[in-house]
Order: sequence, then structure tokens, then C-alpha cells
Amino acid sequence: MKVGVSLEDDKRRSRLIRDEIGYDNLLMMDANQCWDVQEAIDWMKELAIFKPLWIEEPTSPDDVLGHAQIAKVLNPLGIGIATGEHCQNRVVFKQFLQANALQYCQIDCCRLGGVNEIVAVYIMAAKFGVPVCPHAGGVGLCEHVQHLSIFDYICVSGSLENRYLEYAEHLHEHMTYPATVKKGYYLVPKDLGHSTEMQEDSLRDHEYPNGPVWQKLFDEGTFQRE
Repeated sequence: MKVGVSLEDDKRRSRLIRDEIGYDNLLMMDANQCWDVQEAIDWMKELAIFKPLWIEEPTSPDDVLGHAQIAKVLNPLGIGIATGEHCQNRVVFKQFLQANALQYCQIDCCRLGGVNEIVAVYIMAAKFGVPVCPHAGGVGLCEHVQHLSIFDYICVSGSLENRYLEYAEHLHEHMTYPATVKKGYYLVPKDLGHSTEMQEDSLRDHEYPNGPVWQKLFDEGTFQRE
């Protein structure tokens, strides 16, 4: 659940969610970098009664030591720190891991510089005993990261414990080989490649500025023609 705009509303929504799912199911929270360090600590202390598994991006994604300070206070309350979707390279992840600043490593396969950089992060995370939970959603990102989690399970960790892979239901209709989720688990793709090929019709329809999708937006006045 998203948090960070109103503490009272966060409490209200957290209570509703826990009433619905109980305490045997997992609840994760995401602040989208909206707090400073002390604010993140104070806010999450108030939400600790709802027993979130983690707080995602509690502060600036570049503030390694800030995340470490937050983790030092929140970890004893049973709240882990999840971050990494805005980290650009293995060096930043190395610093996060060395500082014990994250307990869930959230790589973004499109932000990191290719497969080699991603593999380096997986290996470092394994060394520090930190599970990797890739960031997903968006156009083709679910299709891409499923391969990374499969690689992690087969070649690195050999475990699914504390490893979670995001999934968003929208936009898969534009992919040639859409990801498939059944009963909460990704099914292993049977097609070759990274599953990120887009359908030709979708590429044509969304081509800027001549595709029909853009033409409709121009005609409606949503955007101005150049």
C-alpha cells in the first residue's frame, strides 16, 4: 500500500487492509521517497502496529546512510527496508549492502546497465544474505524480470524464501509473449528470449507523432501538435 500523505489516513487504510487480509498475510508499504530520514522513522513507528513486512523507498534513493539509519531503528520493530529500483549501478548497491541499509534488494532491470550489472548485484546480495525482489510493472518490465528471478532461483539462491516479484495486470496485451501468473506465481516462459518483444500493431499505433493513438490525443486537445 502507498503511504506518506496523511498519517491518519495511512492508519485508517492499514486497519481496513488488516481487517480484510488478517495478520497471516503479508502487507508491504511504499512511501515513494516522500520523507526525510527522521520523518520516515517517526511515521513508520506509528504504522508498526500493522506489522508491515517492509517500507519501500522511505527516503531519497541516493541516501545510503539515511536508509541505514532508518533500518537501524525499524528492523527491531520487524520492518525491513526495501529499495533499489532507482539505483543505477552495482557500486550503489554495494554501498547499500555494506551499510546494512536494505533488507530487500529491488533491482530494476531497465535502470541497471544490462545483464552483467544485474548478475553482479545478485551475487553481492547473495553474499550478504539479502533477497532480491525485482521491481516490475510498466511496459514489458514484468516480462523481463521474471527471467531474473528464475535465474536467481536456479543459479544463485536456490530459494524462494522472502523473494517476491511484483506484477501489474495492465499493458500485457501489447507484448508478443506476455507474462503469465497463476495462483500468485509466475509461470516459467516457454519461448526463447527475454519476452520483451512488443506486438507490431502496438508499436505502429503508438508511434510518435503519426500513430493513431497520438493522432486521437491531438484531435481531443490533450496534446498540441508540434
